[in-house]
Amino acid sequence: MDDRDAARAVRLGGGTAVPLWHAGQSLHGVDAVVLPGGFSYGVYLRAGAIARFAPVMETVVKEAGAAASSSPLPVLGICNGFPILTEAQLLPGSMIKNDHLKFLCKDQVLRVENNQTVWTSQFTDNELITVPMKNQDGHYVVSAEELERIEAESRVVFRYVGANPNGSRHGIAGVTNERGNVVGLMPHPEHAVEAGYGPDDAIGMREGTDGLTIFTSVVSSLAGDTT
Repeated sequence: MDDRDAARAVRLGGGTAVPLWHAGQSLHGVDAVVLPGGFSYGVYLRAGAIARFAPVMETVVKEAGAAASSSPLPVLGICNGFPILTEAQLLPGSMIKNDHLKFLCKDQVLRVENNQTVWTSQFTDNELITVPMKNQDGHYVVSAEELERIEAESRVVFRYVGANPNGSRHGIAGVTNERGNVVGLMPHPEHAVEAGYGPDDAIGMREGTDGLTIFTSVVSSLAGDTT
C-alpha cells in the first residue's frame, strides 16, 4: 500500500501521479520519480539487491545520473526505495538489518540538515519534522572514508533526533547525491501528508503533515519557483 500512499502524497503536493511498471523501461514523460517503500522482490537476499536490476531502473539510473544534463531527473527513494538507490550506485552506502534485529514501527523526529535539494527546498535549515518509520533493514552503513566525505559535503539530508533507532552511522536517516536531485530516506514522509492520518503533533493527535513538504518542494522546484 505504500505505493498508493506515495501517489496520494504526490497529488496532495500538487503533482500528477503516474504509475510506472518495473518491467518496462519507459518513464512515460514524468518529471520526477518516487521509489516507494514496501518490500521489493528479492529483498530476502539484501534490500534492493534484485529490484535494482528492474528494467525501469536502467532508465532511472541513466536519467538521474546524467552528468551532462543541466536538469537531471529528481528521484526519491523511501524506505526500501533507499537501498534500491544505493544498490544502483545513485547514492553511497548500503542498508543492513537494524542493529537490534527487530522490525521497528514508530513516529520519528528528524532534523532537516540539507534544504538545498529539490526534495527539501521548502524546509528551513535544521527544521525538526516528525514522520512515521517502519523497517527492519534501516541500518545505514558506509565506509569511513565515504562517511567523512558526505558529512564534509553536507550530503546528509535527514538525521534522527533522539536515540538512534536502528544503528545507522552518525544517526543518518537520509542522504543525497552530489547534485541534490537524488535523495534516499528511510522513514515514510508519505504517511504524514494529511491531517487526521499522520503522526501526533502540537496541534493534536494524528494531525502531523510534515512529510507533505517533501512533495511540495519537488513540485515547486520543477515549476521553477525559487522562492
